[in-house]
Amino acid sequence: MREFSLPALYEVPADGNLTDLIRRNAAQHPDTPVIGRKDSAGHWQDITATQFLAEVRAAARGLVAEGVQPGDRVALMSRTRYEWTLLDFAIWSAGAVTVPIYETSSASQLEWILADSGAVAVVVESGAHETSVESVRERLPQLKHVWRIDTGAVEALVSVGGDISDAVLDERGAAANADSPATIVYTSGTTGRPKGCVLSHRSFFAECGNVLERLAPLFRTGDSSVLLFLPLAHVFGRLIEVASVMAPVRLGHVPDIKHLTDDLQGFRPTLILGVPRVFEKVYNTARATAQAGGKGKIFDRAAATAIDYSRALDTPAGPSVRLRFTHKVFDRLVYAKLRAVLGGRATHAVSGGAPLGERLGHFYRGIGFTVLEGYGLTESCAATAFNPWDRTKIGTVGQPLPGSTIRIADDGEVLLYGEHLFTGYWNNEQATAEAMADGWFHTGDLGTLDEDGYLSITGRKKEIIVTAGGKNVAPAVMEDRIRADALVAECMVVGDGRPFVAALITLDEEFLPRWAEQHGKSGRTVAELAADPDLLAAVQHAVDEGNAAVSQAESVRKFRILPAQFTEESGHLTPSMKLKRNVVLADFAADVEALYTR
Repeated sequence: MREFSLPALYEVPADGNLTDLIRRNAAQHPDTPVIGRKDSAGHWQDITATQFLAEVRAAARGLVAEGVQPGDRVALMSRTRYEWTLLDFAIWSAGAVTVPIYETSSASQLEWILADSGAVAVVVESGAHETSVESVRERLPQLKHVWRIDTGAVEALVSVGGDISDAVLDERGAAANADSPATIVYTSGTTGRPKGCVLSHRSFFAECGNVLERLAPLFRTGDSSVLLFLPLAHVFGRLIEVASVMAPVRLGHVPDIKHLTDDLQGFRPTLILGVPRVFEKVYNTARATAQAGGKGKIFDRAAATAIDYSRALDTPAGPSVRLRFTHKVFDRLVYAKLRAVLGGRATHAVSGGAPLGERLGHFYRGIGFTVLEGYGLTESCAATAFNPWDRTKIGTVGQPLPGSTIRIADDGEVLLYGEHLFTGYWNNEQATAEAMADGWFHTGDLGTLDEDGYLSITGRKKEIIVTAGGKNVAPAVMEDRIRADALVAECMVVGDGRPFVAALITLDEEFLPRWAEQHGKSGRTVAELAADPDLLAAVQHAVDEGNAAVSQAESVRKFRILPAQFTEESGHLTPSMKLKRNVVLADFAADVEALYTR
C-alpha cells in the first residue's frame, strides 16, 4: 500500500489557543487533581485544576509586568519538573511563544538557539545554566531577562505581577489563535546546526485531540495518571504534557531517572511514556536480578511463556488451554512483580524514538503491560502514527494520526500530510521549501504500509550504506536489535564503500560489571575485557540476533568493541540520543579501518 489516511476524530477550534484548556479545566473539573507534585519530604501532593490555573495566571502576570509582549519568544532550559509545565502555560497566557532548550546543551548551542529565536527572556533551572547564559549574553542584545528556577524564578515573577489586572491578562491570553506559533522546538541536529520547528496551537490541538480520542480508555479524567520523565525540551514529552492537560489527567514530573523505580511506585501511574532503552533496561535488570538470585531459568521460562502467549493472541484460535494455565502460574510468580516495579497500576505505555523490537513488544504484552509503539518527528508535533490500544500490531509503529495521511514515495520515503504538521523552520525558508515539497512533509525516513495502514520504519535515507559490492543496507534494524542486548550500550553499523558490513560497539557500564562478576572476571578494565573470548562470544550472540533480521549480504561480519562511550557529553549523541554518525566516523576512523585491515 502506498497511501493511507484516517478521518479526524477531533475538530480544532479556529479561534482558540492552548490556554483555553486550563480555563476549561478549572470551570468543568475545579477540584480534580491535574498535577502531582513532590514536596520537600518526597511525598506526592495534588494540585487541582483551579489551583493550577491560579498559579499559571500569577506567573503570567509577572511576565507581562516584566515587558514580555505578544509573540515574544521566551526560552525554557530545565530538567523535567513542575515549573516547566507551569511556565509553559504561563508563557502562552502572556501571549508569548515558548522556546525549549535541552538542559544539557552547551554554551554554543544555547547561544545559537537564543540568537536564532530572538528570545527576549530565558528561564533556567540551575547555576550552571545561568553561567552558560552569562558567558554568551554579551552577544545576545535582545535578551533582557534571565530567571533561575532554583533561586525563586516563579516566586519573583509572581511578586512583580500583582498590578496586572485580570482584564489585561485575559486580553493577552486571547492574543493567539489556532494558527499562531505556540513554540519553536529546535531539532537535535545530527548534522549541522539545529533548525527551529515552528509548531502552532493548531498543531497541538490536532495532535493531542486526536490522540486522546483514539486512546480514550487510557486518559480517564479522575482515574488515569501519567508520570513524565522524558525531557520536556523534546516534542515527545511536550505531547504528553499538553495531552494530559487537555484530557485532563493527573500529571507528574521526574527530573532524574536515577530513582525512577521509587518514583513509579510512589506515583503509581496508569500510563507510562518512554523510549525503547527504558523498557530494555527494565527487562535486562529484571533478568540480571533473577540470575543473581539463582532464578535465571525461571525468569527465562516465564519470559518465553509471555512471548508465546502474546503471539497466540494474534492467532484465530488464541492461546491454548495449556498455555493459558502456564501463563496464569507465571503471572503470580513473575509478571505481577514486574508490573509492581512499574508502579502496579500501569497497563500501557507509549514508546517512540526507535523500534522496541518485536520480541520485547510481545514480552511486555504477555506480562499484562502493552507498549504502544508510535512514530513521529519534531516537525509532526510528535506522534504522526501510533498503535491503537485495541488493535495493536506489534512490530509496527501503528496507523496514521486520525485526520492525517501517510504516503510512501517511489523511493520508499515516508511523506506526511495533516494539520498537526509544523508551519515551517524559523528563519529558514529554503529548508522549509525543501522539506514541504508538493505540500507533503518529507521525513527522510524509509518505510512501508501494510494492507491495514500500519507503518513500519525500515531506515533513514541519509544513513543508507552502500557496500563496495553495491548492496544497499539500512543500518537501523540491525543496530536496534543488537543494542537490545543487556551488554550493549550503543552500536553503529559501518561499511559504506567497504567489502562487507561491520559494527562499532560500546558496552553498557551498568551491566558489564555484573557480567564480569558472574563469569569470574571482576576487576578487569573494558580494554582487557574487550579481548576476552567469553565476552566476545557474548557480544557475538547479540550481533547474531541483529543479523537474524537481515539477509546474509546485509549482516554484520565483524565488530569492534570500543573502550569509550557514545554520550551527549562526548559529542557522539544528540540530546534525544540519536547517533551523530559523522562525528563517530571521524573520531573512530582508526577503529573502522582496523575492521577491514586486520
